[in-house]
Amino acid sequence: MILEKQLADLGQYCSLIAKVLSVPDRWKVFLKRTISEIYKLGIDSIPLVITISVFIGAVITIQMQLNISSPLLPAYAVGLTTREIILLEFSSSILCLILAGKVGSNIASEIGTMRVTEQIDALDIMGVNSANYLILPKIIGFLLIMPVLVVLSMGTSIMGGLAVAYFTDMISVSKFTYGLQAFFNPWYVWYSLIKSLVFSVIITSTSSYFGYFVKGGALEVGKASTQAVVNSSILILFFDVILTKLLLQ
Repeated sequence: MILEKQLADLGQYCSLIAKVLSVPDRWKVFLKRTISEIYKLGIDSIPLVITISVFIGAVITIQMQLNISSPLLPAYAVGLTTREIILLEFSSSILCLILAGKVGSNIASEIGTMRVTEQIDALDIMGVNSANYLILPKIIGFLLIMPVLVVLSMGTSIMGGLAVAYFTDMISVSKFTYGLQAFFNPWYVWYSLIKSLVFSVIITSTSSYFGYFVKGGALEVGKASTQAVVNSSILILFFDVILTKLLLQ
């Protein structure tokens, strides 16, 4: 029964995405809604991204200094390992898990509320492709702003690590900076950006799916929001493994 339900949900999801990916009827309206979603989903998330990234960068630096301090390791290893953790995992996977909670719940609640208040039914009656009208701008808007959030997260995380080196005596600024520059692999930045683009589509499409097919009232909207965050997080972790295997061989 569980497998049958999962297959039914997968088929329903694919059917919804097929409707979403159709050509917009009015490009002017589509572009206007896309810009609005960029601000709502992306620009409004910048304070959260900066705050979390600065503190995570500082915490990673402190933990690296406390745990890998050894006469057998060079002093710049702290900066190097901090940089690798930020580029390879935090600024893509962990950041997207955090944004799944903020952005995913927002999308599911918004679309779910429109469903239970029959606004989506009204769009369908008027002959509007409601899935394309409501969901495609969210997917495209978040896809466009995600690289900006990731690069911003990388920069502010490293600044958090530099703040630890500058304001404490745990590690010198020169050694930390040298570690940040040592053995740098530019592909890691592209790897992080590619992963974040995939994760952005997962967050928006999965959250939209749970919101679009809500049945009931306000209680069900809350449940759909929770399901959206949980399932988005699971899919992010699943595709993180797959993309890491494919991109870092």
